[in-house]
Parts: sequence; structure tokens; C-alpha cells
Amino acid sequence: MSKVIEINNLSKVYDLGLVGTGTLSKDLNRAWAKLLGKPDPYATIVELNDRTQKSSSNMVYALKDINFSVEQGEVLGIIGQNGAGKSTLLKILSQITSPSIGSIKMKGRVASLLEVGTGMHPEMTARQNIYLNGSLMGMRRHEITLKLDEIVDFAGIEKYIDTPIKRFSSGMTVRLGFAIAAFLEPEILIVDEVLAVGDAEFQKKAVGKMQDVSKGGGRTVLFVSHNMELVKQLCQKGILLKNGGLSQKGLIGDIVNSYFNDNTNLKSVENKYFKKVDLIDKVIKTGDSIKICLSEIKIKIDKLSIGVVIKDQSDKVIFGANTVQYNQIYENPGDNISIELEKINLNPGRYWVELYLGNGSFDDEFIKGALFFDVEWSQSFASPKKHWGNNYYKVNWKI
Repeated sequence: MSKVIEINNLSKVYDLGLVGTGTLSKDLNRAWAKLLGKPDPYATIVELNDRTQKSSSNMVYALKDINFSVEQGEVLGIIGQNGAGKSTLLKILSQITSPSIGSIKMKGRVASLLEVGTGMHPEMTARQNIYLNGSLMGMRRHEITLKLDEIVDFAGIEKYIDTPIKRFSSGMTVRLGFAIAAFLEPEILIVDEVLAVGDAEFQKKAVGKMQDVSKGGGRTVLFVSHNMELVKQLCQKGILLKNGGLSQKGLIGDIVNSYFNDNTNLKSVENKYFKKVDLIDKVIKTGDSIKICLSEIKIKIDKLSIGVVIKDQSDKVIFGANTVQYNQIYENPGDNISIELEKINLNPGRYWVELYLGNGSFDDEFIKGALFFDVEWSQSFASPKKHWGNNYYKVNWKI
């Protein structure tokens, strides 16, 4: 397969709180360097984009030294925490903004769906916006007309085809925007988190369409989402961004696992409340128990409630409980608390533990992605068959 996207040494620098560099002379120097194809002369005094750290400079790298390529027909997942640089990368690829350093080579037409209303004129009707977007992609009017009925049917807006976009709900706008981007046959389709605005039925249709676009049409899709189950379902490969840098690239399963491993989030909470938080076993068998240990609680708070939540990789709650429900009272600093969940009948996979501490008056802590554990198939059960959902149940069939 041929490469349709090649990114080399890509960096993007932003001035925090400023438009331009702050002075006319520096702006002119930057424009002149860009005209000559040289790096931004003010991109050497910048910091990495770590939003958790206080900055000593007013310039940061939204992206720094990004290198990767995408082949024709590939569906690439782009994942990372908020602020990692995902949206900046997509805006550069969509030519909404330009890089400070580096180069991008792209083959073919690009259609982008980055946020609700992208590429839509609010005063124009849905019909007019379809023709406008098609024209901007270089299509002729008769080519757009051939696709019109498919776009309207997929978006489910036939009744509102001649209604101005400003009267659409966000969900309707996204449905139309996606249908336009998918059916006007760009060689490269860029989709950000915006699909989350749509309902479950539309998300299912959109995922199916993106799969058809890549497999049947041989077109390339770049997909950003925080729904890891959806990312794994749709993408074959992925890249992981962290603080503006490219942390990892490879098979999507490996990338998602690295994303979750990077997001264990207990350091500050351990320092404030516990000496240590851990799982006795990080790998269990279906049907085993799991124990979470909170070692040496450092504080005395009246009516302290400690909660635990188990989630799957699509952020769906599997189970939740707290000490109040079980009339358990925390008494003394230095206590150790163990939470044992008996007989975890979960299908194989990775699951996440979230912790909650609070009493309704002090600053409650809700720690997402605190710990994770893996479930493997137990040989004590019959040979594993395909089960749907997360929970495993023995099924006795009688006919």
C-alpha cells in the first residue's frame, strides 16, 4: 500500500495569552522565516505542554517532534489525555492551522469533522451546506446531486433539508456533518470526539460507515476518541500522544494498554490520604475474589465514606459500593482498610478500579483510573465460549 500521509519533525508552538509574538518586529521575523521555509525563530525558548506543572515560559509546544506515516485504507486511532495535542494535530492535518516546524505530505482530498458545526454555515439550509461542502472539496454540482439522497437518508434529516442549520440541535448537526464528510468520498476522513454527541443508533451507523469507507473504498480514516472500546473496534493501528509528544505507535491493542497504564492516577491521593494503595492480585481468574488494600490512612475525618467502582475499558460501570452502605466506620489514623470483592464473574479482559473518598463537606476525591486488574479464563469452567457483555454466567441448556 502507498502512504497517503507523511509527517516529519512536526512541531506546533503557542504563545500563552498572546496573539502573535507580542511585538510587530517579532511577528515580521516569524512571517519571513516561514516564507523562506525556515523554523520559527522563537520556537527555541519553549516548554513541553504539561498542564499539571507551573510554566516558567509563556511559550509551549502543543506538539513536538512528531513523526509518523499512514497508509491508504488504514484506520488510525489517535489517543491521549486531554491536552496531549490530539486536536492540534487534527487541525494541522485539516489545514485549519499551520505547523511551526516540520512538514506534512498528504495525497487526496481531506474531509474533517472536528467539532459540532465544522464547515457549516448557520444561516444556510442543510441542502445548501451539502453543496457548499462538496464544492469546497472540488466536486461538481452534478456529482454532489448524485450523493444528495444518500447523505440526507443517512443523517435522518429529510424533514429538515431546507431548514437553516442554526435551528438544528447539536446531534442533528453532527449527523449531517458526518454524512457529508463520509458520502462525498474524500480520500482522507478525519473524525474527532464529536461522534459522542450523537445517540447510540447514530454512533453504530457512523462506525459501520467508517469501516465500509476504509475496507470497501480504500480510504484512510484518522479517528480520535476517549471511548477505548470504540477505538479498538474501529482501528487497526494507533498512536499515543503525551504532553505534545509521540509516546508510542503500533497495534491499537498495545496503544490502548499503554494509555491505561499511563493513566493510573494515585500519586497525589496516596500522599494526602494513604501510605499505599494496591491490589493483592493484578491478574485473577474468572470466579476469583479480588482484594484492594488502603494502607495506613493518614487523616481523621468524621463520617468518612470510602467507595470503590469497577469499570470496563469503555468506561461502563460494572459494580460500585461504599462503606456507608455496609455501616463500616473509619476510626483511627494509621488504620489499614481492605476491600474484598468475592467471586468476580467477569469475562476475560482489563478492568479499572476507581476510588471515592468524602463525607459531603470536605473536598471529595474521586480518583479515576486508580488501579487496574486483568481477568483471565479459569480452567474450572467449561471450555470458554463467546459471551456478550462483561459478566460470565454458567448456562445450562435444556431442550
